[in-house]
Amino acid sequence: MSQPEPHDPDCLFCRVARGDIPVHTVYEDEQILVFPDRAPIGPGHLLILAKGHYPYFEDLPPALAAHIVQTGQHYARWMKTHYGVERVGFFFTGIHVPHTHGHVVPMFTRNDLTSPAYIVERDLTFRTPDILDDGALAQTAALLRGAGDPPVSC
Repeated sequence: MSQPEPHDPDCLFCRVARGDIPVHTVYEDEQILVFPDRAPIGPGHLLILAKGHYPYFEDLPPALAAHIVQTGQHYARWMKTHYGVERVGFFFTGIHVPHTHGHVVPMFTRNDLTSPAYIVERDLTFRTPDILDDGALAQTAALLRGAGDPPVSC
């Protein structure tokens, strides 16, 4: 497991973690920052950002990984009730920004997080999700703050 650099000056999410790029914070502690995704899969899509620069999720210290997952569980429980969904997806990616962050996504349809392995047609046109304006991000953050702070466990 690699040790994180305090911050990578070229990393977008390190700049977010330092406060150089403003986000609509839903929750923050010494290790993580929670805020709405600006290009959401759907309503309520949250990011849980590790403040330290870990390019890959497998580099996370186990306690920090557990803290991110437990925070995701906290918001998932609230999302199920608030959005009336049966499932909430949670996943780590690093496709667009190589800095560990978890996604918490209410699943309004069973295909919200579908892998191409399940798609029969191979000639598909994909689109990038719309970027939310600042007002929509602020509204989403305010709504999700209604879940309260996650329990401190790590």
